[in-house]
Amino acid sequence: MFTGIVEATGTLAAIERKGASSVIRIHCPALDLSDVALGDSIATNGVCLTVTALGKDYYCADVSIETLNRTGFADYQPGQAVNLEKALLPTTRLGGHLVSGHVDGVGRISKKTKVGFAIELWIDAPAELSRYIAEKGSITVDGISLTVNAVAGAAFKLTLVPHTLNNTTLNDWQVGRSVNLEVDIIARYLERLLSGGQSETSGGLTLATLAASGFVK
Repeated sequence: MFTGIVEATGTLAAIERKGASSVIRIHCPALDLSDVALGDSIATNGVCLTVTALGKDYYCADVSIETLNRTGFADYQPGQAVNLEKALLPTTRLGGHLVSGHVDGVGRISKKTKVGFAIELWIDAPAELSRYIAEKGSITVDGISLTVNAVAGAAFKLTLVPHTLNNTTLNDWQVGRSVNLEVDIIARYLERLLSGGQSETSGGLTLATLAASGFVK
């Protein structure tokens, strides 16, 4: 588990295709690896990856075909900057929100505007994720825990302050860029519980389900 509070940025130093999968090496001199062991997890642009090799200022990880199909890793090239966060400890401050590192889909930046000292971004999410995105709720974008400030269909707005801009890859984000999205894990579990374990094709979350569970009068 993670919090979406980026600890450092790194660089995709190498990517080796192995059939349908890949092996990557992340150069990360700004990330403290002294307490990292083989098999530990590091969120890399929001993707939970398992450390398979480790050096003083780098780590390696396998990227499966599922990850390539679900995230922006399919298009990454050497030199790509990435946001990094080590798995949280029981004593870690939960400064962001609960993040699993399991990306739900890829969004695309559609608008970028400077407003005072902040930057406003609009991101188009996949339509199937829109029901999990709520105004003033949390969402993880390329591994960063961010607050949704407005929603319009499957699009949502973020307001980015200088500290976040300066300590993540956000300054590199431009219109048209693809980003990894993970919706609030609580919303997913809540939907599953309220649907009685039914699949989306069998009706999913409806007003009738909410009323039967006491949420609607």
